Amino acid sequence: MEGSRGDGRNANQLRPFTCARNPLDRAHGSARWSQGDTVVLAAVYGPRPGTRKGENPEKASIEVVWKPKTGQSGKQEKGYEMTLKRTLQSICLLTVHPNTTTSVILQVMGDDGSLLPCAINASCAALVFAGIPLKHLAVAIGCGVLGNGAVILDTSKAEEQELKSFAHLVFPNSRKSVESKESQQKDEHSERGLLTSITHGVMSEDEYFSCIERGLAASSRISDFMRTTLQKQTPDYL
Repeated sequence: MEGSRGDGRNANQLRPFTCARNPLDRAHGSARWSQGDTVVLAAVYGPRPGTRKGENPEKASIEVVWKPKTGQSGKQEKGYEMTLKRTLQSICLLTVHPNTTTSVILQVMGDDGSLLPCAINASCAALVFAGIPLKHLAVAIGCGVLGNGAVILDTSKAEEQELKSFAHLVFPNSRKSVESKESQQKDEHSERGLLTSITHGVMSEDEYFSCIERGLAASSRISDFMRTTLQKQTPDYL
């Protein structure tokens, strides 16, 4: 697969990223994130007083609503909502605004593969633009395993039809590009921590760890893009 992907990319090459700040006037924060032709619009509303039923009132509650490009939400969309909720809860400082609810609404604008990672990246950017307190940012990447065992990053829709398995991985925002070598070594283990790992299909242990290693390397590139995009508005998060 090296150099032979349908769109001309090599196995580790990511599609171009864009991120538009606050495209929605009525949201407290919003972001339009694209990876190639995969585009997700994320809007954040809140924090609003009160938590949802069953939530801990001593902490903030995160609500996620996924809206597909066309049609009604189904089982897959509900799964996306749960994954996003758990991921966002892991990076938000939930004790800062207890007994409140923050809603994150995702609208799919275009789906050309790696949709869930794109939505996670859009959500993180929107939370920052809304001023929601975060422990750190998170960056997501999709890794696909082909029938011959080759691992490719940031899969397109056409490629996903040929995969035997895939992994959607979320890593903490990397600081490797801005810190000294000493601090890089100090943070090596924390940088390798996975926030979220969703797999589908059958892959060997070696293939899974290959996804993690290559996804981790790619996450630093996404982190650099996110940092460049957000640093003027949110230096404390970066």
